[in-house]
Amino acid sequence: MAIKKDRKRRKKKTMAKQADKFMLYQQSVQNADHEVEFFEQAFREQYNRKPYTLREDFCGTYAVCCEWVKSSSRRTAIAVDLCSETLVWGTKHNLGKLKKSQQKRVTVLEQDVREKNKPKVDVLAAQNFSFWIFKTRKEVINYFKIARANMNDEAIFVMDMMGGGACQTEDHTDKRTIIKGKRGFKYHWEQARFDPVTSDCSFYINFSFPDGSKLKHAFEYHWRFWTIPEVREMLSEAGFSASHVYWEQEDENGEDTGEWARCESAASQASWIAYIVATA
Repeated sequence: MAIKKDRKRRKKKTMAKQADKFMLYQQSVQNADHEVEFFEQAFREQYNRKPYTLREDFCGTYAVCCEWVKSSSRRTAIAVDLCSETLVWGTKHNLGKLKKSQQKRVTVLEQDVREKNKPKVDVLAAQNFSFWIFKTRKEVINYFKIARANMNDEAIFVMDMMGGGACQTEDHTDKRTIIKGKRGFKYHWEQARFDPVTSDCSFYINFSFPDGSKLKHAFEYHWRFWTIPEVREMLSEAGFSASHVYWEQEDENGEDTGEWARCESAASQASWIAYIVATA
């Protein structure tokens, strides 16, 4: 009897092996509601009207596109990514949860983001530092030029950025509990490598579970660590008319408010997240 119990114990899968890494990612990193709200804020501040068309480059599971079409019956979205695995997951778990009428307003393109497509859009987004995959000025400017060609005459290009000395510390892992309890999990952002000469860097996302199991390197990123001034200069070279930095506002106690405002300077912080919004 003891032998049978041991065999059952050995066959039981760990929480890490049962985990869906894309679902964990969305729960840990993405806030599609917030992104849609910010896109609308930034567009309205520039053009004093509501945006209706979105293109999400490097879209992954395109949760933002799905949230975009849910937010208005007039809105359409184009999801662009090279990875068929993430697109298939997004089709099942994100697109599949929408109403049929909403699904019809999402176009999915499995292709390189450096391709020109029609129709052109009001908002083009490259989120989660995704364009950092391009490691030279030439590559970035080329992508920015193509992004601009995919935008309407009145449109915005939205990118998020991170920085601060703490973001460049090697062998450092930031851990956060995403869901507490026996069925919960922790998110680990691992800063594995940063080269101060080339600004090449490597980051990994890991997950750990209450049963002691871990999902190591569920996602990995090998990027060039770009700075805000560099990106704004390249946007100008690519033909964008202007760019603005949006910084998260703090309350009187120094706590983040979740509200974003344009700025041309900011206080130094160990680590920070910001948006760059460029106008066509």
